[in-house]
Amino acid sequence: MKCIITLLFIYNALNVFGQQKHVLSDSLKTSNLNEVVVTATRNERALNALPMPVTLIGQKQIRAMGSLRLSEVLAEQTGLFIVNDHGQGLQVQGFSPDYTLILLDGEPLVGRTAGTLELSRLAVANIKQIEIVKGPSSSLYGSEALAGVVNIITERPNGTKGSFSARYGTNQTTDLSGNMSIKTKKSGFNLFLNRYASGGYDFTPETFGQTVSPFQNYTITPKFTYDFSKNVSLNVSTRYNIENQESSLLVGTDQIVGTGSVKDWNFNPSLRVSFHQNLKAVFRFYNTQYKTNSELLFQKDNNVYDATYFNQKFLRPEVQVDYAIGNKQVLTLGAGKIWESVAATRYDDVKRFETNYGFFQYENLLVSALNLTIGGRFDAHSAYKAQFSPKVSVAYDLSKKVRLNGSIGVGFKAPDFRQLYLNFTNAVAGYSVFGTQEVALNLARLQAENQIAEVLFDVSKLGELKAESSLAFNFGGKIDLDNGLKFKANVFRNDISNLIQTQAVALKTNGQSVFSYMNLTKAFTQGIELDASYTIANNKSPITLSAGYQFLEAKDKDIVDKIARGELFRRDPETLVTVRVKASDYEGLFNRSRHSANIKVFYEDMKSGLTASLRGIYRSRYGFADYNGNGIADVSNEFVNGYILWNVSASKTFQERFRLQAGVDNVLGYTDTRNIPNLAGRLIWVSLGINLEKHKITEQ
Repeated sequence: MKCIITLLFIYNALNVFGQQKHVLSDSLKTSNLNEVVVTATRNERALNALPMPVTLIGQKQIRAMGSLRLSEVLAEQTGLFIVNDHGQGLQVQGFSPDYTLILLDGEPLVGRTAGTLELSRLAVANIKQIEIVKGPSSSLYGSEALAGVVNIITERPNGTKGSFSARYGTNQTTDLSGNMSIKTKKSGFNLFLNRYASGGYDFTPETFGQTVSPFQNYTITPKFTYDFSKNVSLNVSTRYNIENQESSLLVGTDQIVGTGSVKDWNFNPSLRVSFHQNLKAVFRFYNTQYKTNSELLFQKDNNVYDATYFNQKFLRPEVQVDYAIGNKQVLTLGAGKIWESVAATRYDDVKRFETNYGFFQYENLLVSALNLTIGGRFDAHSAYKAQFSPKVSVAYDLSKKVRLNGSIGVGFKAPDFRQLYLNFTNAVAGYSVFGTQEVALNLARLQAENQIAEVLFDVSKLGELKAESSLAFNFGGKIDLDNGLKFKANVFRNDISNLIQTQAVALKTNGQSVFSYMNLTKAFTQGIELDASYTIANNKSPITLSAGYQFLEAKDKDIVDKIARGELFRRDPETLVTVRVKASDYEGLFNRSRHSANIKVFYEDMKSGLTASLRGIYRSRYGFADYNGNGIADVSNEFVNGYILWNVSASKTFQERFRLQAGVDNVLGYTDTRNIPNLAGRLIWVSLGINLEKHKITEQ
């Protein structure tokens, strides 16, 4: 029924647009817009003028790749890794996914599982551009922005037009997207619809259950704009997403089946007011909710094996004021309040946080070749000590072709609901995990029930959890030559304090442990990122070549010190000889590759409407497990082997309206069923798009 409704919508759109003269609106045939970003400074700024490392991924590149979900786009960018830990999360500069803030149109997405925000929740068909700021951004965005920020900016009403695309591929993967935009002199409306589904796949057909289970995902995103006058405008964005999941697994000899759902929505009105040409204000209100439900049943009798729910709410009003001091200086001031709450199976009752915050930023362009940006944010949280996060960024133009830039900043990440209030016991394995606010009471309860064999740690010494913090440096530059050759480099160092780690506090009589959390570890990440691109222009048939490389070190400082003191050992499993671990044996934190690279070739023939791309992604080996019990990955069987993935796509535009595209992801069919189960092997796909436009009104 949903497909029929969608097709009727497209049929009607064709009839309406058929009465007008059609104009091709395919982004592959439009000229490049000025590269303007908002995430780095909370104001629109030219990408070339920013004093901090920023990556911009435009709509044209996304469409040429043929990607469907956000995770696919980010996986091909220099210095970014998609890691699988309770979902597909993003690793930036060696930080785990919970240290990078994910924004949708400037507002934070909620609903993390063990710190990971599932990136495949987000379709890309309506994305205008993706902005990635690397390095701490807590001076503007607060907690979770310790490693950086990813801002997904979706299309606004712009002209009267409509588009539709349908794709089918391996594993019965289907994607249907429709986008409609209407713009008048004062008002605008944009509606995006998406259905994404997969039949899943199974690497072990000889056993019950699938490696990845079937699912269906639906997204609807309406936007409305209205200009009350030249100086006052309203923007209202909403989004509703639901995913229905099926599951099957084997627990011992029992066959377990079940269903689950994931729902999230947000409502985001904002009012922009220009009091005069030098003074502007934005009033924002953001409300979002993320809910999951899951029920697993024994297949033999339909009795409940496990039932869980999770419900997170986030509410935030905010005001931002921008004051231009002449033409060369800008002062930004902002303040807001956050209310958060979580109710879940693993919490005793509803848990709540409140945060009051204020931020400032000063941009100075008094010297034509120098850009100085100074900012800071103060966060007063109801559950931990107040934080102040400053940042200073500088850019200097040595010439019109050479720019140097650097930034020094402090980032922080607050203790989350899980680390403070979790109350969980695994019914199968038998271990327990309690947040710091729950551990004393629950440990006493387990002792009274004679479930504790030995107390390993005095829980009264856990103390109040402190926010994790990082002092970071980013220095680099870029060179833009007249022949189309461009180079970018960035050297970074992050020193992290008060990392929150799990701590075993007791041993149960069943042999399992009781865990809690405490500030234990100091760590660092450091490295260098290099990017180069070259465009060969030939009779409106450009070929763009690009390559990127990252060298990364991410290590626990306590481990480094133990190795230096000769206090860390390992036992050879064959000879049973115990030896000291050498500095060269320690490659760093788990799931961090020392070397990574990408190479991309994009071709476009504007006359014939042909495009093609070839993209390669390389990741060197990384630590996965600790089998010898010394806390690090230091022998070969504890590492995942390095690998390279190749993706290809090609498209052809017909009659200035229809676009046929086909591609193969993971051309060589690389898999690692044990360590990377989400890597499904070779994926073949084909898509058809229809793009119609009546007229276009340029956004202000």
